[in-house]
Amino acid sequence: MILQVTDLSVRLGGSHILQGVSFDVAPTGVTALLGRNGVGKTTTLRAVLGEVPASGAVSYDGRPVLGRPTHKLVRDGLAYVPEDRCVFAGLTVAENLRLASRVPDPDFELVHDLFPELRERAGQRAGTLSGGQQQMVAIARVLLNPNRLLLVDEPTKGLAPAVVTAVAGVLERVASRVPILLVEQNLAVVRRLATDAVVLEAGRTAWHGRAADLLSDADATKSLLGVGSTAGRH
Repeated sequence: MILQVTDLSVRLGGSHILQGVSFDVAPTGVTALLGRNGVGKTTTLRAVLGEVPASGAVSYDGRPVLGRPTHKLVRDGLAYVPEDRCVFAGLTVAENLRLASRVPDPDFELVHDLFPELRERAGQRAGTLSGGQQQMVAIARVLLNPNRLLLVDEPTKGLAPAVVTAVAGVLERVASRVPILLVEQNLAVVRRLATDAVVLEAGRTAWHGRAADLLSDADATKSLLGVGSTAGRH
């Protein structure tokens, strides 16, 4: 397994957000991290990255990571695409990409192949881009560098259906090269991309297994996610 999370616990502001979360991420494909709003999905990603204090155990690529600085984990190939995209609005697309590069030979060819629009808008300030275009920049930034695992938080949130399809297509191509731990609410996207799924409920792991098994079980999806198993199917 590329990532092993065991009994992960996080307290923030007096609240016990994560209360013993455990799951594995396979070294290939997409593992979807699912659950209703507020169950701790983003907190789980941030705890793995060392952005919030946590207890328990997290092993990335065979090595324990809790307590290690975030920047060292990133240098070791643990990449993060945050939910709010966090582009530098006053910088151009090209400047956002150059700023994210950590290696002498960043993979601009891959980025421009996946997102031809970013080449066309290289001189445009990122703050003037649409939400979907900003999401492209956010994903492209992490792909410039060598990665061993991507943590991607709500990449299709708030995007138009056509852009959702485009972003899902890019992630599908990326997942053929590097494993992804994906937080996603759109079950059509999960159905398309995910091999495995983890469901959090009330700060704990409520389900862990094959994504297809979860999505084909109407009772489970209704109970754990609040939707029917066919919701969002196209």
